[in-house]
Amino acid sequence: MLLQWLLHSLRSILQRLVSNVKKLEEVLQDWEAVIGLEVHAELTTLETKMFCGCKLEFGADPNTHTCPVCLGLPGALPVPNRAAIESIVLAGLATNCDIEQHSMFYRKNYMYPDMSKNFQITQGPVAFCMRGHLDLEVDGAAAKERVDLKEAQENGSYVAHIGIERIHMEEDAGKMVHVGGGEGRIAGATHSLIDYNRCGTPLIELVTEPELRTPEEARLFMQKLRQIYLAIGISDCSMEEGSLRCDGNVSLRRRGETKLGTKTELKNMNSFKNLHDGLAYEICRQAEVLEEGGIIYQETRHWDPSKKRTIVMRVKETADDYRLFPEPDMAPFDISREFVEEVRQRLPELPDQKAKRFEEDYGLSAYDARHLVEHRTTARFFEECMRLQGAGEVAKPLANMIINDVAAYLNTNPEITDLAQTALTPPRALELVTLIAQDKISSKQGKEVFAAILEEDKDPAAIVADRGMEQVSDTGAIEAVVDGVLAAFPDKVEQYKGGKTGLLGFFVGQCMKEMKGQGNPKVINELLTQKLDS
Repeated sequence: MLLQWLLHSLRSILQRLVSNVKKLEEVLQDWEAVIGLEVHAELTTLETKMFCGCKLEFGADPNTHTCPVCLGLPGALPVPNRAAIESIVLAGLATNCDIEQHSMFYRKNYMYPDMSKNFQITQGPVAFCMRGHLDLEVDGAAAKERVDLKEAQENGSYVAHIGIERIHMEEDAGKMVHVGGGEGRIAGATHSLIDYNRCGTPLIELVTEPELRTPEEARLFMQKLRQIYLAIGISDCSMEEGSLRCDGNVSLRRRGETKLGTKTELKNMNSFKNLHDGLAYEICRQAEVLEEGGIIYQETRHWDPSKKRTIVMRVKETADDYRLFPEPDMAPFDISREFVEEVRQRLPELPDQKAKRFEEDYGLSAYDARHLVEHRTTARFFEECMRLQGAGEVAKPLANMIINDVAAYLNTNPEITDLAQTALTPPRALELVTLIAQDKISSKQGKEVFAAILEEDKDPAAIVADRGMEQVSDTGAIEAVVDGVLAAFPDKVEQYKGGKTGLLGFFVGQCMKEMKGQGNPKVINELLTQKLDS
């Protein structure tokens, strides 16, 4: 069996070097992808580890936060962290899970240097949180991947109901650093170093039902879960630092079939883009293997973002391989209804609830409201603006500016976690959108002023005055310019009247040139159309 698997892997690599791989859109016409996610989140907002009193600290000197318990030394006994149990219950309530009153911890046995005691404490068949769900609103380009849904293709949007099988608690493993190999991987390394500081960190793992159908749905699920975890304050959800990690299980079946295919597991998808790209590649790879009469083996694959392909890591383990059995050093765990209700009282306003409130209170579209709450920073800044007197009239243009300009700025400056760190204050944001709404500057000029606020730390009105940007909206002054332009190009006026209406843009451009870019485009358009069509 092993030899057959190795030959298949070699043949698959050789085939892909010489073949033309289909694009995802082509593959999904004939094949249905069945995707499930396993999302691991470290409870980084806690003070101590899961079963001992060692301090949680990212970036500390290696092996400075360890003890006999997290190292598994003889005679050491684990004690569950109550705050971690509260955090997982909070996560379960926020994702519509049932909270199980009776559960227990198990030992997951495996021999690898990242866990010195050769087993990991985790949960078994019954986890703290079971049978949850999240609803994803999929629109725009993301909806186009769902080629089987008429609603997605015609309306450009749909809602995907994604079941959550469970959220269970476990302890994280230590961190291995491979020295001398390519890109920090074990292959080719001369030696490996182990840091046990992370060993024993409280970790929750959310397992979805296999109900995701496209890489975009997987990406949106991961983004929404991150928003929820940040809102309830259980983790910093840093994918760069590894406190939020995701594995994906993928299989294919022909359209119309119900039997599940053989799945592969993808590792190292440490960003939303890598999650999407890794799943997309694996779907296309499996389709090619199956269409050529090959076999998909249950295996774990590594996503290599630099080469943009998946690489076989190992044959996938099964539950039997881990020899799971109840943790003998801890009694079964009971959660009372009173405890659950006490935790429920700590639930803050969740992203979906906030988006709904933005729609109802400020008249925003569902699209604008949803994108405002994608980042805590943008949602908080919008609310700070709306708390200022008289801000209600500019809710829509303010939302547009935040969704487009502010979000773009934050994406290119990830070190900024609060706009209070910048020169853009709520009064300045409101002043800017008011200048645009009153036609004192154009939308294009507004982007220039937005950039200048951040660079020069000045108020919008001062920037507009310094640069002589204020638009001329006086109808009489603009009409004189319009008449002059039409008189200067009588041949093009005749061509327009003869049906070449696209020349309107030419006339607008000439008027703007005469007014040195300060004419109000809307007024210019209205006057030109009125005179040319009369």
